Amino acid sequence: MMSQFDYKSVANKVIDIELQAIEHLKQYVNDDFTAACEMILSCQGKVVVMGMGKSGHIGKKIAASFASTGTSSFFVHPGEAAHGDLGMIESGDIVLAISNSGESSEILSLFPVLKRLNNKIISMTGKPSSSMANLSDIHLQITVPQEACPLGLAPTSSTTATLVLGDALAVSLLEARGFTAQDFALSHPGGALGRKLLLKLSDIMHSGDKLPKVTADTLIRDALLEISQKGLGMTAVVDEKQRLTGIFTDGDLRRILDKRIDIHTTQIGEVMIANPTSVSPDLLAAEGVNIMQEKSINGLLLCNDDGELVGALNMLDMLRAGVM
Repeated sequence: MMSQFDYKSVANKVIDIELQAIEHLKQYVNDDFTAACEMILSCQGKVVVMGMGKSGHIGKKIAASFASTGTSSFFVHPGEAAHGDLGMIESGDIVLAISNSGESSEILSLFPVLKRLNNKIISMTGKPSSSMANLSDIHLQITVPQEACPLGLAPTSSTTATLVLGDALAVSLLEARGFTAQDFALSHPGGALGRKLLLKLSDIMHSGDKLPKVTADTLIRDALLEISQKGLGMTAVVDEKQRLTGIFTDGDLRRILDKRIDIHTTQIGEVMIANPTSVSPDLLAAEGVNIMQEKSINGLLLCNDDGELVGALNMLDMLRAGVM
């Protein structure tokens, strides 16, 4: 039997409480927030994020967001730091310490060493009068009106507020640095954006024996064999120096058949499309897609600076490469 418990009402209540926590957070985006951004922006080292328990999980995400948006950062577990990992922190680094209570003993025990190393400390706590807040160079407040947990025990609204403030820091620094989509792609070469922004046509083009090409004196029937064998739905037409002179596609075949042209006696040079669109193999794949869409063509021919044919590809190659 279906349960009569109203799960949806509880879920909506949680969302409402956490939305209230985020809205409440805006008042803490103040001069201290600006000072924290400027301190990080001028940092010559890394931002080392610390946190215990749920704060640690949120801290790992904040460190990852920093790292992928132009702020060099990594996470260090406070417990491990006390047993050797503190050596990962250098004097030019900034420590971002996260604790809702501001009384995390594992983090506070590291403060004397961090001070001796001349590390600047930014703390994020829900208690502005806490030990961490008082001992830090800058304190960012993350106080929430209430936790979404009805027992008031499980960190819910507080961890959400911490995560949001961390995102606010990361994005503020991103914009202040002028961090671009190309910069983002360099740190995400395996992602979809990396493929779109870093992949060149030369990385996915067909070349060598896989490149469909014939000369102008080739009979249409033989050119069709080349098209069929290479599987790109087209063939380039080149001169004796391998310079591009024309193109013949599946669509062109349909047109000449309508005109009852004899494919067994007619040379491809008589029916090819002369001076076809060609681009450099160094062009970004994303730009190649734009050209193909603008010109309503299904394939591209790639030539070097001397006009010599070096590669070819079609829209299916773009799809396989994840560019579209």
